[in-house]
Amino acid sequence: MSKPSSPRVALFVTCLVDLFRPSVGFATIKLLEDAGCKVDVPISQTCCGQPAWNSGDRENTRKIAETVIQTFESYDYIVAPSGSCAGMLKMHYPEVFAGDAKWMERANLFSEKVFELTEFLHDVMNVKKLKQKLNSNITYHDSCAGLRELGISKQPRTLLKSIKGVKLAEMKDSETCCGFGGTFCVKYPEISNSIVETKTENIESSGADVLLAGDLGCLMNIAGKLKRQGSTLEVRHVAEVLAGMTDTAPICDTNKKTVAKGR
Repeated sequence: MSKPSSPRVALFVTCLVDLFRPSVGFATIKLLEDAGCKVDVPISQTCCGQPAWNSGDRENTRKIAETVIQTFESYDYIVAPSGSCAGMLKMHYPEVFAGDAKWMERANLFSEKVFELTEFLHDVMNVKKLKQKLNSNITYHDSCAGLRELGISKQPRTLLKSIKGVKLAEMKDSETCCGFGGTFCVKYPEISNSIVETKTENIESSGADVLLAGDLGCLMNIAGKLKRQGSTLEVRHVAEVLAGMTDTAPICDTNKKTVAKGR
């Protein structure tokens, strides 16, 4: 698919960003507009349907998927600041409509337009260098869905390394699960807690003072554990740093507002 000169991009906000971290949405819009995109945020959008899909509720997953496709299919691209949601839209929507020739075709065309944020900036819009400045020692957690379903690894690191003052300290086993896994942490809390304990140990051992990732679910899970352990390490979504919007409070800091100031 050839790239339009000023692509019409629809932001898939995600439930967690909408409810818990709106600043990530504002940062995503800034990054997309700076890259030359015309950005829209469809107000009729809903959840991607992943919780229903993972729970085996195929009927409601299909209803949600039909609504999402109808809402977004007219745009050149659909971008989400989440490997998890982007993975659902891109990889699993065709599965949802398997056997239905009419909807299968629409789902396939839709899925070809879906990208995770750093993947879209790096691979589609050819953004390789950012003008932001941040004197910080960071480490990056690879979310399971972004890494394993979409192959996202070098894109966020390339973008982060282009920021003046940023030093990347790779943690041990950065690609290992944080223990969140959506409904997994609810069904298997003891296992989830054991996994995130190992993750926080690796984060602290990296020597970094900031943890970044591309999925808010992972970040909230890790940040919550770090806070309970008394850590002062700062946790943020990668979009906030890439956009230079770090004036908001870190994730799980209840002493400051987390809603981004106006655009």
